[in-house]
Amino acid sequence: MQISKQVNTDMTQGSWIRKMFEAGAKLKQEFGESNVFDLSLGNPIMEPPEAFQQKLSELAKNPPPGMHRYMPNAGYKDTREAVANNLSSEIGMDFTSEDIVMCCGAGGGLNVVLKSLLDPGDEVITISPYFVEYGYYVGNHQGLLVVCPSKHNFMPDIDQIAESISAKTKAILINSPNNPTGVIYPSETMHQLGVLIRAKEAELGISITLISDEPYRKILYDDLTYPHPFRYHNKTIVVTSHSKDLGLAGERIGYIAIHPLFPEKATLLEALVFCNRTLGFVNAPALMQRITKDLQKATIDVGAYQSKRDLLYKGLIDSGYEVTWPQGAFYMFPKSPLNDDVAFTEMMLKHKVLIVPGSGFGTAGYFRLSYCVEDSVIEGAISQFQKAKALLNNA
Repeated sequence: MQISKQVNTDMTQGSWIRKMFEAGAKLKQEFGESNVFDLSLGNPIMEPPEAFQQKLSELAKNPPPGMHRYMPNAGYKDTREAVANNLSSEIGMDFTSEDIVMCCGAGGGLNVVLKSLLDPGDEVITISPYFVEYGYYVGNHQGLLVVCPSKHNFMPDIDQIAESISAKTKAILINSPNNPTGVIYPSETMHQLGVLIRAKEAELGISITLISDEPYRKILYDDLTYPHPFRYHNKTIVVTSHSKDLGLAGERIGYIAIHPLFPEKATLLEALVFCNRTLGFVNAPALMQRITKDLQKATIDVGAYQSKRDLLYKGLIDSGYEVTWPQGAFYMFPKSPLNDDVAFTEMMLKHKVLIVPGSGFGTAGYFRLSYCVEDSVIEGAISQFQKAKALLNNA
């Protein structure tokens, strides 16, 4: 079969997450699922809140006429109004339904935004470590992903970003709380980023959109608050989903939000709606739109994830690993005890622990752990990490 050369190349390079999934399946078949400790997948373990189940039951028992028909491509107006009202309350800005487009999860939403913005050869800057799919998303629309290394604590390096901005820069794509590190970009950093963008726009005579990928925005720990990017640059588009905050990863429901003061906003909205349709998403799932309309202030039990973070972090630190304290999401990104993070990943496979090398996120020398798993999996993994570290110390 003749497939695209680019797709063939991408598949050959592959995704480390997919590779670990396949390796894990073999290990579980050979040794039994309870004897394999899989920390490689960011598949939310928390069930949706009870309010979701109640709303789902109500709609099943009393379906409104036309519940499963097409709707406007931007989504139901009352759902968009609910999202806008919640954002207005949360951020302190005046959002309306005309600032919102419902989308098929954050992945779908990001592709819609990038399709709307990019011309061939346009550059999108992101910060490493980063979610590997960003490169494919940007490439889908003939753009080029430009990767800026972060500082030692995984914070954006404003000077590096400044050097990376060129006349071809169309957007900067950020992700906070971050996958894979769990760090949150603080308000001072966001302020500096906004100032830099505006200075570069004036210097180069270009327009730079800040795209914020926020599926973990509501999964924050230690009573932290989220520094909303909308406050720092008026050419900001937020893309999020309810995959994590409501535990609905398989339902593919999210939204795109445009800054209320975005220049030529009406044209941008038309482009987003057009690309939502022509990319084949057409509109976000009708049933999920009706349910999440009433759940904009709801979340899963974030405290349960915080307890899992604490358990895994303490286990790793006590075992001698170097780990940056995660402030949100459900990942951590320890430093690999071997310079070759792929070799350490393979070593942990022999200990029946599945992890993802930092190379898969654009940052070699680290590895990603996902702790949205049962505590027994975390505890079993900690025991194996201890054994691996002891072997390395005695080598």
